[in-house]
Amino acid sequence: MSIYKRGKIYWYKFMWNGEMVRETTRQTNQNTARQMEAAHRASLAKGEVGIREKKAVPTLADFISQRFEPWAEASTSSKTWIDYYRPGIRKIRAYKPLANLHLNEITSEKAADFAAWRQSAGLQVSSVNSSLQVLRRVMRLAAQWGAIEVAPLVKMLPGERHREHVVKSDEEGRYLAAAPEPLASVVSILIDTGMRPDECYRLRWESVTWTNGRNGTILVTHGKTTAARRALPLTVRVRNILHTRWEAAGSPAEGWVWSAPTRSGHFEKSTLKKQHKKALRFSRVRPFVLYSLRHTFLTRLGESGCDAWTLARIAGHSSVAMSARYVHPSEDAVLAALDRLSGHNFGHNENANEKRSTVESLLSASSDSSKIGRGERI
Repeated sequence: MSIYKRGKIYWYKFMWNGEMVRETTRQTNQNTARQMEAAHRASLAKGEVGIREKKAVPTLADFISQRFEPWAEASTSSKTWIDYYRPGIRKIRAYKPLANLHLNEITSEKAADFAAWRQSAGLQVSSVNSSLQVLRRVMRLAAQWGAIEVAPLVKMLPGERHREHVVKSDEEGRYLAAAPEPLASVVSILIDTGMRPDECYRLRWESVTWTNGRNGTILVTHGKTTAARRALPLTVRVRNILHTRWEAAGSPAEGWVWSAPTRSGHFEKSTLKKQHKKALRFSRVRPFVLYSLRHTFLTRLGESGCDAWTLARIAGHSSVAMSARYVHPSEDAVLAALDRLSGHNFGHNENANEKRSTVESLLSASSDSSKIGRGERI
């Protein structure tokens, strides 16, 4: 019997009269899957069933419309759907040589052609890779749901520029001196909490607590992943900014912290765009996007000695591997960690050296005594 697993579901395949029979059991239990394969073989042997006709494979466009799009809109956050999946789907549909292909006809070469078409429009590598990531997700789900046997390899383009600019302390001071309100307040909060800009814009007063912790806390309720939901302690600067804004708004019990006359009712990406450009020009600091302030906060946190697990919780990362790139243990930190392993760290401090000398003397004396007891010459 040939049972194999695709995702969490077991499939089986075998040859019958020169034809390959391959079907999903839709089961997660291996024993049940083997029983279903045996039953299928028995039915074929008895002539009760013939070779079942293979299901028609849908085109990429049909699969997206009928299965992927409803799943993405229902199972992901509105921000992920609007900013990520919907634009990617539109680009895939616009490239007819790919969208009109059946799923089992899509290869790595076809995906590369799609990437080349996107690049020919003069787009940045990050924009092209965003569309490729959506395509890769579509194909992987098609394989997981049984529409195709194996998903093709969709490679990302090299050379993508990541938002890893770190704002220096002197640049921060010059920028804040040139930034008007409310930009200065938003930037101060971002650089002291490490929130994503959208998380900051969606803050509500009911999520701000003045009594928890030393200076109060913020509850982040929306983000890219489930890990984004987290409580963040307030620094003195952030508390003062929020408390001043809260009192100016009449001490509301609920509502948006950054209310604005937009469709959502709060700040959006474009709300602070003009103020940010002016602040960059007047301060003469190296240009950066507001998202870089999150990277700046996490870099400073890592340099302060924060471990990757704690950093992941503060940042709202779904994987500790994302946080590990901010943590670079110094030689002193490594030695300090070894020093804490008592009995295994001789040579890292004066006390340890004394202990080692004492132990070596005792061992030497013990060895000499043993030689004298055996009548050996010393």
